[in-house]
This record gives sequence, structure tokens and C-alpha cells, in this order.
Amino acid sequence: MKEKTHYETIIISDVHLGTKDSKAEQLTRFLKASRCRKLILNGDIVDGWALRSGGRWTDSHTKFVRTVLKKMEKEGTEVVYLRGNHDDILERFLPIAFGNLTIEQEYVHETPKGDYLVVHGDGFDTVTTSCKSIAVLGAYGYALLLRINRLYNHWRAWRGKEYFSLSKEIKARVKSAVSFVDRYEDQLHHFAKSRGCVGIICGHIHTPADKMIEDVHYLNSGDWVESLTAIVETEPGEFSVVDFDSLFGESTEEADTEVVSEREVAAVAA
Repeated sequence: MKEKTHYETIIISDVHLGTKDSKAEQLTRFLKASRCRKLILNGDIVDGWALRSGGRWTDSHTKFVRTVLKKMEKEGTEVVYLRGNHDDILERFLPIAFGNLTIEQEYVHETPKGDYLVVHGDGFDTVTTSCKSIAVLGAYGYALLLRINRLYNHWRAWRGKEYFSLSKEIKARVKSAVSFVDRYEDQLHHFAKSRGCVGIICGHIHTPADKMIEDVHYLNSGDWVESLTAIVETEPGEFSVVDFDSLFGESTEEADTEVVSEREVAAVAA
């Protein structure tokens, strides 16, 4: 059996269990191949919004939960679960601590280089904080975009073309989307400074990042819907963003657990 890769800390976010687009199977594979002292689940692990509106819980989602529980029990991994906006039902019960599991609003991760503040990041999204109904509508819009993306890429595969992410292209090219990400990162940078932290670790916007903003180390763990990325701490205070495709030497972007009919592909091609 291949030896597991050891990390001090693994940080993941935006798994969106309960949706058909969650790549829980790939995430479980990554976790089973890894060993860590601390696992931080930084929000939107379970998508309560989707489950309340008839979401989709699969065996792969259950296997992910069991893998996390097994790490706690068999490997002694400390698990920190932070509330996100899609699992905001937890907010009324926070903080919770039992055994080596804690559930909190935010978390300060101590390193030899200084403290890193870990938050999901939805508190810095003005749409999420000021008008939840619009945020929920946006979530439905994103799900629709992913549906269109699946159909489009089945058609591309049928034509022998490589995978293409519509949502990533929109984020990269639409000025308002680029501006939103820039504002979001800037707000988090200032928040970290105000708390006396050398870095900030977040999720929420499904855009993985590892960069310095002035003197603050900004890290975003991305998501397990499209990016399939995580933040790992290899040595105390040494962070990097890793992605599933690079770690396992294969592409998963084309893979989809949902069967798309030939009629649907033909409709896109028409």
C-alpha cells in the first residue's frame, strides 16, 4: 500500500455535499492518501440550501463523512469545522466542542511565522450579508450554469474537444466578476491586519489563491465543485495550494456522475 503523504494541516472548503456537482469522491480519495495533524473544514461543506430544496445526497457524500470521522478516531486528527453561508444553520449552536472536533465561526491558526486567521469569507460578500434571497437566487443561477457547462462539455467531448469551464471563463473575463474578487481579497487583507494576523485563509468564492497582498499572506482554498483544490501546510508556517489533478496525475474535469442523455447533447449541438 502506498505510504500516505503527511501534512501538518489540510484546509478545504466549499465541498457542497448535497448537490450533484460536489466532487466528494475525489476529495475522499485525496484525504485517504493523506495524513494530517489538523483538518480544517472551512465552510460550505454541506449545502443546506440545496438539501432544503430537494438536493442530492449520494453514497460518495456519506463516504466522505465517514472518512473524516475515521481520521478523527483512528489517526487522532484534530478537526475544525467553520460555518459557511450554505451551512449557516450551524450558527445558532456555535461554538461547539467535543472530543477532537470543534465547530466555530472563525479560527486562529498559530504558526512560527505568526497567526493566520481562518474564516469562510461570506461575511465579506455584500450580496450574502445584505440580501440572502438574492444570494440564494445566485446559488440557483450557479447550479444552472454548471448544468449548462455539463451539457456543453458533453457536446465538446462528442466533437473531440477538450474540457472548457464556462464559470472560470466568466470569472476571468467579466469585469464585474474580476472587480468583485479584487474587492473581496482587499477586504480580507485589511481584516487580517486589523486582527494582528500575518495571513488570512478563506474560501467562499471558489477561486483558489496563494499570494501576498502587501504584507499579508492571502490564501483561498478554492472548492470541490470545479477547482478541486486544497491548502496544505507541509511544515509549520509553510502553506501551498494543491489540486487533485496534479497530485493524482489525471484530469477529472470531464468526469461527471450525472448521466446526460444523447437527446440533451443533440439539443446543445443543434
